[in-house]
Amino acid sequence: MPYSAEGTSRRKLAAVLAADVVGYARLMEAHEVDTHNRLMNLRFTKMEPAIAAHDGKVVKNTGDGFIALFDSAHEAAVCAIEMQRTVQDLEEDLPPDRRIAFRMAINLADVIVEEHDIYGDGVNVAARLQTYAEPGGIIVAGAVADQMGSALGVTTIDLGDVRMHNFARPTRLISLRLTNSPVAPIGEAPRGNENRPSIAVLPFRKSIPAPKDGYFADGVVDNVIEGLGSLKELFVISRGSTLAYGGPSIDVRAVGLDLGVRYVLYGSIQRAGGRLRISTELSDAETGEVIRSDHHDGTIGELFELQDRIAIEVAKTIAPNVRERELARAKRKHPQNMTAYDLVLQAYEPLARLDEASFARARGLLQHAMTVDPTYAPAFSHAAWWHSYRIGQGWSKDIAIDASEAARLSGIAIELNRSDSLALAVYGHHRSYLLKDFNAALQCFDDAIEACPNSAIAWTLKGATCCFIGDGRSAVPCAETGLRLSPRDNHVFFAEHILAQSHYVNNNFDEAVRWARRSHEHNGYLTSNLRTLAASLVATGCIDEAREVTRRHQNIVPNFHLLEWAARTPMIEKIKHHRVERLRLAGLPD
Repeated sequence: MPYSAEGTSRRKLAAVLAADVVGYARLMEAHEVDTHNRLMNLRFTKMEPAIAAHDGKVVKNTGDGFIALFDSAHEAAVCAIEMQRTVQDLEEDLPPDRRIAFRMAINLADVIVEEHDIYGDGVNVAARLQTYAEPGGIIVAGAVADQMGSALGVTTIDLGDVRMHNFARPTRLISLRLTNSPVAPIGEAPRGNENRPSIAVLPFRKSIPAPKDGYFADGVVDNVIEGLGSLKELFVISRGSTLAYGGPSIDVRAVGLDLGVRYVLYGSIQRAGGRLRISTELSDAETGEVIRSDHHDGTIGELFELQDRIAIEVAKTIAPNVRERELARAKRKHPQNMTAYDLVLQAYEPLARLDEASFARARGLLQHAMTVDPTYAPAFSHAAWWHSYRIGQGWSKDIAIDASEAARLSGIAIELNRSDSLALAVYGHHRSYLLKDFNAALQCFDDAIEACPNSAIAWTLKGATCCFIGDGRSAVPCAETGLRLSPRDNHVFFAEHILAQSHYVNNNFDEAVRWARRSHEHNGYLTSNLRTLAASLVATGCIDEAREVTRRHQNIVPNFHLLEWAARTPMIEKIKHHRVERLRLAGLPD
């Protein structure tokens, strides 16, 4: 209808509900007629009557979804919940790959209403928000949550403030999760679309007097491939595929094209008498740029130790370098082309900052990653870790819900990939930190380390659990291993904190202070480290400095109370008692 001079539009404050079918294109490709008929039946016999019954109106059909307008945010939420449950009930008997599922979102905004359509930023926000919803789930903006009431029979998860592309202000998101909402993918992208970075390790060049002694060069390469292969963020080309590239000159761009990899690692081995020098270079296969070069020196007698050391060094130095470059690559992508892998990468940095605004943004990115590809285990692992961190920081609005989400998400990650070391480690931390089930936790950490011996977080979290049970003798080597495996990681402050806590449990308070200070230099927002530092300072007689640390702690968590913390901390009673007394002397309130 053409716009007339008199104007047919008007403005109003309304609740905008946007709904979209999950994986519509794939469902139509596989079962076109059946999908279309069932979707039309759902829309016209169930969903539109429900919208009308709650005083709403469908104002736009989008082919695989619709936009509806409501005068009341509460009625919009009740209607969305009713529709999602109806769809799930009607579709549950069908095979998972044929079920229709919706994502829905509700925003409260001032919109422009015309006879057959609505316009405005509020409508665009609602459409964008539904991309953050789980299949069968609902996302609501904070303003909607404030009006919809609490007696709706659904679990609400506060995702924090999310900054969406092309929108200047962040939007607070709340996820409404129906207890029977599906966790398996419905019409989603197939497994393996995470687009992990790939790397090829080429045969090392040899400068050795006796060619028969070059066997150990192959041993170094094998160890390096094994070490990199245990890092879940890398796709490592098999040894057999790289044997043809052992010549004296290497064109890394040609190798990248031949093998389809983004990164190439190669090196050389020199022997002079009983001394060895092994050099390595990591290159970007797209540009030919050398990203990092290292030299490793030793003796023939140290050969096997040297091989292991190089494998560890390569793994711990390559992972951060690759992650940094991959993050830059992800940031250049248009949001519509983001994979779950890209989104998890982007969440990694704000998750490490630990200021509340950045921390909230990390959860939004992880939520988006889980909806883009519900088969990508690291998205669920990192989201579970986020909820555990949130409790530890003292920011949780409902500890029971955050604990439940940490368990649910890490459980999904393990189900998706039973050898995912991060998922196993986070689940173990959940068993330990939140449930005090230490034996089950230690088994999880051992499983995580067996799956990936180079998993820094598994070693670090095992050290944390050893602290909880008072086993300082085991905690220190675990924490030291975690730190040795991640010395350049932007989460290094956490490993340093656990090492400080390990020394505290051993009553080695000077070392505890030293490592807690190092952790604080890398990140001053980690509240558990501030508590460790304050208690250690009191133990060494530095009361005034300890009180300055607790003042910083109170600025981060103004509502912190010692007795509430003591009731939930998993530390054994003896350690907890002395810690509470020292923190009380440092000035933290009961």
